[in-house]
Amino acid sequence: MNNSPSFAVPLADLSVLRASGADAAAFLHGQLTQDITGLPPGQARLAGYCTPKGRLLGTLVICRDPAQPEDFVALVKADIAQALAKRLSMFILRAKAKLTVEPIAVWGVQLAAGQQAASLPFAPPVDDAPFSVAQTDQGTWIAAPRAEAGPRRWWLLDGQNPPTEDHDASRLAAWQAADIAAGLPWIQAATQDVFIPQTLNLDLIEGVNFTKGCYPGQEVVARSHYRGTIKRRMAYGIAQPGGPADSLAGSDIFDAARPESPSGRVVNAASGDGETHLLLEVHLADLGTAEYRLGSIQGPHIGIQPLPYHIDSVEAG
Repeated sequence: MNNSPSFAVPLADLSVLRASGADAAAFLHGQLTQDITGLPPGQARLAGYCTPKGRLLGTLVICRDPAQPEDFVALVKADIAQALAKRLSMFILRAKAKLTVEPIAVWGVQLAAGQQAASLPFAPPVDDAPFSVAQTDQGTWIAAPRAEAGPRRWWLLDGQNPPTEDHDASRLAAWQAADIAAGLPWIQAATQDVFIPQTLNLDLIEGVNFTKGCYPGQEVVARSHYRGTIKRRMAYGIAQPGGPADSLAGSDIFDAARPESPSGRVVNAASGDGETHLLLEVHLADLGTAEYRLGSIQGPHIGIQPLPYHIDSVEAG
Protein backbone atom coordinates (compact mmCIF):
# COMPACT_ATOMS: atom_id res chain seq x y z
CA MET A 1 0.00 0.00 0.00
CA ASN A 2 2.94 2.32 0.49
CA ASN A 3 3.59 2.53 -3.26
CA SER A 4 -0.01 3.02 -4.37
CA PRO A 5 -0.81 6.37 -5.99
CA SER A 6 -2.98 9.03 -4.43
CA PHE A 7 -6.67 8.43 -5.05
CA ALA A 8 -10.20 9.34 -4.02
CA VAL A 9 -13.06 6.87 -3.90
CA PRO A 10 -16.74 7.05 -2.88
CA LEU A 11 -17.41 4.99 0.26
CA ALA A 12 -20.94 3.77 -0.39
CA ASP A 13 -20.61 1.36 2.55
CA LEU A 14 -20.58 4.29 5.02
CA SER A 15 -23.41 6.60 6.08
CA VAL A 16 -23.53 9.74 8.22
CA LEU A 17 -25.66 9.95 11.38
CA ARG A 18 -26.44 13.40 12.75
CA ALA A 19 -27.42 14.16 16.34
CA SER A 20 -28.85 17.65 16.68
CA GLY A 21 -30.46 19.65 19.45
CA ALA A 22 -29.47 21.30 22.72
CA ASP A 23 -29.23 17.94 24.53
CA ALA A 24 -27.44 16.03 21.76
CA ALA A 25 -24.10 15.86 23.60
CA ALA A 26 -25.62 14.73 26.91
CA PHE A 27 -27.83 12.17 25.18
CA LEU A 28 -24.97 10.60 23.20
CA HIS A 29 -22.75 10.67 26.28
CA GLY A 30 -25.26 8.42 28.06
CA GLN A 31 -25.51 5.98 25.14
CA LEU A 32 -22.00 5.49 23.74
CA THR A 33 -18.74 4.10 25.13
CA GLN A 34 -16.97 7.41 24.48
CA ASP A 35 -16.79 10.68 26.47
CA ILE A 36 -18.96 12.77 24.17
CA THR A 37 -19.46 15.83 26.39
CA GLY A 38 -15.67 16.13 26.66
CA LEU A 39 -15.06 15.74 22.93
CA PRO A 40 -13.30 18.94 21.79
CA PRO A 41 -13.88 20.67 18.46
CA GLY A 42 -11.42 19.58 15.82
CA GLN A 43 -11.19 16.01 17.13
CA ALA A 44 -13.05 12.81 16.25
CA ARG A 45 -13.18 9.65 18.34
CA LEU A 46 -14.05 6.02 17.87
CA ALA A 47 -17.07 4.91 19.90
CA GLY A 48 -19.27 1.87 20.37
CA TYR A 49 -22.99 1.47 20.97
CA CYS A 50 -23.85 -1.62 23.01
CA THR A 51 -26.80 -3.69 24.15
CA PRO A 52 -27.42 -3.91 27.92
CA LYS A 53 -25.36 -7.14 27.79
CA GLY A 54 -22.37 -5.21 26.46
CA ARG A 55 -22.49 -6.50 22.89
CA LEU A 56 -21.83 -4.03 20.11
CA LEU A 57 -24.68 -2.89 17.86
CA GLY A 58 -22.44 -0.40 16.08
CA THR A 59 -19.06 1.28 15.93
CA LEU A 60 -18.89 4.95 15.05
CA VAL A 61 -16.32 7.60 14.21
CA ILE A 62 -17.90 10.67 15.79
CA CYS A 63 -17.09 14.39 15.98
CA ARG A 64 -18.72 17.75 16.47
CA ASP A 65 -19.92 19.22 13.20
CA PRO A 66 -17.42 22.03 12.48
CA ALA A 67 -20.14 24.06 10.78
CA GLN A 68 -22.70 23.50 13.59
CA PRO A 69 -20.77 22.76 16.83
CA GLU A 70 -23.94 21.90 18.76
CA ASP A 71 -24.48 18.98 16.37
CA PHE A 72 -22.53 15.74 16.10
CA VAL A 73 -21.90 13.72 12.97
CA ALA A 74 -20.84 10.08 13.00
CA LEU A 75 -19.67 7.64 10.35
CA VAL A 76 -21.30 4.20 10.57
CA LYS A 77 -21.72 1.27 8.23
CA ALA A 78 -24.56 2.00 5.82
CA ASP A 79 -26.33 -1.33 6.36
CA ILE A 80 -26.98 -0.52 10.04
CA ALA A 81 -27.42 3.26 9.87
CA GLN A 82 -31.22 3.42 9.77
CA ALA A 83 -31.67 0.74 12.44
CA LEU A 84 -29.11 2.44 14.68
CA ALA A 85 -30.84 5.82 14.36
CA LYS A 86 -34.22 4.22 15.09
CA ARG A 87 -32.99 2.37 18.17
CA LEU A 88 -31.16 5.38 19.61
CA SER A 89 -34.23 7.55 19.00
CA MET A 90 -36.30 5.22 21.21
CA PHE A 91 -34.33 6.45 24.24
CA ILE A 92 -34.44 10.20 23.59
CA LEU A 93 -37.68 10.62 25.60
CA ARG A 94 -37.83 14.28 26.76
CA ALA A 95 -34.31 15.20 25.69
CA LYS A 96 -33.97 17.96 23.12
CA ALA A 97 -32.20 15.78 20.59
CA LYS A 98 -32.89 14.29 17.19
CA LEU A 99 -31.16 11.47 15.28
CA THR A 100 -31.18 11.42 11.47
CA VAL A 101 -29.37 9.64 8.66
CA GLU A 102 -28.04 12.42 6.47
CA PRO A 103 -27.85 12.39 2.65
CA ILE A 104 -24.15 13.23 2.77
CA ALA A 105 -21.73 11.53 0.40
CA VAL A 106 -18.68 10.02 2.10
CA TRP A 107 -15.43 9.64 0.20
CA GLY A 108 -12.05 8.23 1.12
CA VAL A 109 -8.98 10.19 0.10
CA GLN A 110 -5.59 8.51 0.34
CA LEU A 111 -2.27 10.13 -0.44
CA ALA A 112 0.79 8.13 -1.33
CA ALA A 113 3.49 8.23 1.34
CA GLY A 114 5.51 11.43 0.97
CA GLN A 115 3.30 12.70 -1.85
CA GLN A 116 1.42 15.96 -1.85
CA ALA A 117 -2.18 16.36 -2.97
CA ALA A 118 -1.24 18.25 -6.15
CA SER A 119 -2.31 15.26 -8.26
CA LEU A 120 -5.88 15.51 -6.93
CA PRO A 121 -8.49 18.06 -8.11
CA PHE A 122 -9.11 19.22 -4.52
CA ALA A 123 -6.97 20.13 -1.52
CA PRO A 124 -7.25 18.05 1.68
CA PRO A 125 -6.07 19.76 4.89
CA VAL A 126 -2.41 19.49 5.78
CA ASP A 127 -2.85 18.16 9.35
CA ASP A 128 -2.88 14.38 9.18
CA ALA A 129 -2.85 13.50 12.89
CA PRO A 130 -5.29 10.56 13.21
CA PHE A 131 -8.85 11.62 14.02
CA SER A 132 -8.15 15.33 13.54
CA VAL A 133 -11.10 17.19 11.99
CA ALA A 134 -10.98 20.14 9.63
CA GLN A 135 -13.54 22.13 7.67
CA THR A 136 -12.91 23.64 4.25
CA ASP A 137 -15.29 25.04 1.66
CA GLN A 138 -15.18 21.55 0.12
CA GLY A 139 -16.63 19.82 3.19
CA THR A 140 -15.59 18.15 6.44
CA TRP A 141 -12.35 16.14 6.63
CA ILE A 142 -11.53 13.52 9.27
CA ALA A 143 -8.03 12.03 9.33
CA ALA A 144 -8.30 8.24 9.32
CA PRO A 145 -5.94 5.97 11.26
CA ARG A 146 -3.35 4.18 9.17
CA ALA A 147 -0.66 1.54 9.39
CA GLU A 148 2.01 2.22 6.78
CA ALA A 149 0.05 3.98 4.07
CA GLY A 150 0.27 7.70 3.40
CA PRO A 151 -2.22 10.16 4.90
CA ARG A 152 -5.86 9.06 4.69
CA ARG A 153 -9.00 11.15 5.21
CA TRP A 154 -12.71 10.62 5.27
CA TRP A 155 -14.32 13.39 3.28
CA LEU A 156 -17.95 14.37 4.03
CA LEU A 157 -19.32 16.27 1.05
CA ASP A 158 -22.28 18.05 2.62
CA GLY A 159 -23.99 19.73 -0.34
CA GLN A 160 -20.83 19.61 -2.42
CA ASN A 161 -20.44 18.07 -5.87
CA PRO A 162 -18.23 14.98 -5.80
CA PRO A 163 -15.09 14.93 -7.92
CA THR A 164 -15.21 13.27 -11.32
CA GLU A 165 -12.99 10.36 -10.37
CA ASP A 166 -12.88 6.94 -12.01
CA HIS A 167 -14.86 4.76 -9.57
CA ASP A 168 -12.49 1.81 -9.72
CA ALA A 169 -13.68 -1.02 -7.42
CA SER A 170 -10.06 -1.77 -6.58
CA ARG A 171 -9.78 1.63 -4.90
CA LEU A 172 -12.62 0.86 -2.52
CA ALA A 173 -10.98 -2.48 -1.71
CA ALA A 174 -7.66 -0.68 -1.11
CA TRP A 175 -9.33 1.79 1.26
CA GLN A 176 -11.07 -0.99 3.20
CA ALA A 177 -7.84 -3.00 3.36
CA ALA A 178 -6.10 0.05 4.82
CA ASP A 179 -8.80 0.26 7.53
CA ILE A 180 -8.11 -3.39 8.32
CA ALA A 181 -4.33 -2.92 8.41
CA ALA A 182 -4.87 -0.02 10.82
CA GLY A 183 -6.88 -2.32 13.12
CA LEU A 184 -10.08 -0.25 12.78
CA PRO A 185 -13.16 -2.47 13.29
CA TRP A 186 -16.53 -1.69 11.75
CA ILE A 187 -19.68 -3.39 13.04
CA GLN A 188 -22.06 -4.21 10.20
CA ALA A 189 -25.40 -6.03 10.01
CA ALA A 190 -23.81 -9.50 10.00
CA THR A 191 -21.88 -8.84 13.23
CA GLN A 192 -24.34 -6.87 15.36
CA ASP A 193 -24.90 -8.19 18.91
CA VAL A 194 -21.87 -10.53 18.66
CA PHE A 195 -18.77 -8.83 20.11
CA ILE A 196 -18.03 -6.85 23.25
CA PRO A 197 -15.82 -3.75 22.77
CA GLN A 198 -12.64 -5.34 24.17
CA THR A 199 -12.73 -8.31 21.80
CA LEU A 200 -12.55 -5.78 18.94
CA ASN A 201 -9.70 -3.91 20.69
CA LEU A 202 -11.77 -0.75 21.21
CA ASP A 203 -10.16 -0.32 24.63
CA LEU A 204 -6.72 -0.33 22.97
CA ILE A 205 -7.54 2.36 20.40
CA GLU A 206 -9.35 4.83 22.68
CA GLY A 207 -12.83 3.69 21.70
CA VAL A 208 -13.89 3.11 25.33
CA ASN A 209 -13.70 5.61 28.18
CA PHE A 210 -13.70 3.82 31.53
CA THR A 211 -14.28 6.93 33.65
CA LYS A 212 -17.22 8.57 31.85
CA GLY A 213 -20.08 6.90 33.71
CA CYS A 214 -23.05 4.84 32.65
CA TYR A 215 -24.15 3.74 29.19
CA PRO A 216 -25.90 0.57 27.99
CA GLY A 217 -23.66 -2.42 28.73
CA GLN A 218 -21.23 -0.35 30.82
CA GLU A 219 -21.29 -2.78 33.76
CA VAL A 220 -20.32 -5.75 31.56
CA VAL A 221 -17.61 -3.81 29.72
CA ALA A 222 -16.13 -2.39 32.93
CA ARG A 223 -16.17 -5.75 34.71
CA SER A 224 -14.21 -7.39 31.89
CA HIS A 225 -11.72 -4.53 31.95
CA TYR A 226 -11.04 -4.36 35.68
CA ARG A 227 -11.02 -8.10 36.26
CA GLY A 228 -8.61 -8.66 33.37
CA THR A 229 -10.76 -11.40 31.89
CA ILE A 230 -10.32 -10.58 28.19
CA LYS A 231 -9.58 -13.93 26.54
CA ARG A 232 -10.42 -12.97 22.97
CA ARG A 233 -8.94 -10.17 20.89
CA MET A 234 -8.97 -8.94 17.32
CA ALA A 235 -6.07 -9.76 15.01
CA TYR A 236 -5.13 -8.90 11.42
CA GLY A 237 -4.69 -11.68 8.89
CA ILE A 238 -4.21 -12.16 5.15
CA ALA A 239 -5.63 -15.15 3.30
CA GLN A 240 -4.30 -16.36 -0.04
CA PRO A 241 -5.68 -16.90 -2.54
CA GLY A 242 -8.17 -14.11 -2.14
CA GLY A 243 -11.90 -14.39 -2.69
CA PRO A 244 -15.06 -12.25 -2.60
CA ALA A 245 -15.10 -10.35 0.68
CA ASP A 246 -18.66 -8.99 0.67
CA SER A 247 -20.17 -11.92 2.58
CA LEU A 248 -17.27 -12.85 4.87
CA ALA A 249 -18.16 -10.73 7.92
CA GLY A 250 -19.36 -13.04 10.68
CA SER A 251 -17.93 -16.14 8.97
CA ASP A 252 -16.15 -18.78 11.04
CA ILE A 253 -12.44 -19.41 10.99
CA PHE A 254 -10.81 -22.66 12.03
CA ASP A 255 -7.54 -23.84 13.53
CA ALA A 256 -6.14 -26.79 11.53
CA ALA A 257 -4.81 -28.30 14.76
CA ARG A 258 -8.30 -28.32 16.31
CA PRO A 259 -10.77 -28.90 13.47
CA GLU A 260 -13.71 -29.97 15.60
CA SER A 261 -15.12 -26.45 16.10
CA PRO A 262 -14.58 -22.85 14.90
CA SER A 263 -11.79 -20.93 16.61
CA GLY A 264 -12.96 -17.42 15.77
CA ARG A 265 -14.94 -15.13 13.49
CA VAL A 266 -14.30 -12.65 10.70
CA VAL A 267 -15.00 -9.07 11.75
CA ASN A 268 -14.24 -7.28 8.46
CA ALA A 269 -12.82 -8.33 5.09
CA ALA A 270 -11.48 -6.68 1.94
CA SER A 271 -10.18 -8.39 -1.21
CA GLY A 272 -7.67 -7.23 -3.78
CA ASP A 273 -4.50 -8.26 -5.66
CA GLY A 274 -5.16 -11.93 -4.99
CA GLU A 275 -5.34 -11.48 -1.22
CA THR A 276 -8.12 -11.18 1.33
CA HIS A 277 -7.38 -8.84 4.24
CA LEU A 278 -9.21 -9.81 7.42
CA LEU A 279 -9.87 -8.62 10.93
CA LEU A 280 -10.44 -11.70 13.08
CA GLU A 281 -11.78 -12.21 16.59
CA VAL A 282 -9.72 -15.07 18.06
CA HIS A 283 -8.56 -16.57 21.34
CA LEU A 284 -5.67 -14.45 22.54
CA ALA A 285 -3.77 -17.53 23.75
CA ASP A 286 -3.82 -19.03 20.22
CA LEU A 287 -2.07 -16.16 18.47
CA GLY A 288 1.33 -17.19 17.23
CA THR A 289 0.54 -20.94 17.36
CA ALA A 290 -2.77 -21.56 15.55
CA GLU A 291 -2.89 -22.42 11.85
CA TYR A 292 -5.97 -20.45 10.87
CA ARG A 293 -8.15 -21.37 7.91
CA LEU A 294 -10.91 -19.28 6.39
CA GLY A 295 -14.44 -20.69 6.24
CA SER A 296 -13.58 -24.36 6.81
CA ILE A 297 -10.68 -26.57 7.80
CA GLN A 298 -9.89 -26.90 4.08
CA GLY A 299 -10.17 -23.16 3.49
CA PRO A 300 -7.38 -20.74 2.58
CA HIS A 301 -4.55 -20.35 5.08
CA ILE A 302 -4.66 -17.09 7.07
CA GLY A 303 -1.28 -15.58 7.90
CA ILE A 304 -1.37 -13.35 10.97
CA GLN A 305 0.13 -9.89 10.43
CA PRO A 306 1.22 -7.26 12.99
CA LEU A 307 -1.20 -4.52 13.93
CA PRO A 308 0.06 -0.94 14.48
CA TYR A 309 -0.80 -1.26 18.18
CA HIS A 310 0.12 -3.88 20.78
CA ILE A 311 -2.27 -6.66 21.76
CA ASP A 312 0.19 -9.44 22.68
CA SER A 313 3.24 -11.12 21.17
CA VAL A 314 2.00 -11.83 17.64
CA GLU A 315 4.18 -13.48 15.05
CA ALA A 316 3.61 -12.87 11.36
CA GLY A 317 2.39 -16.01 9.64
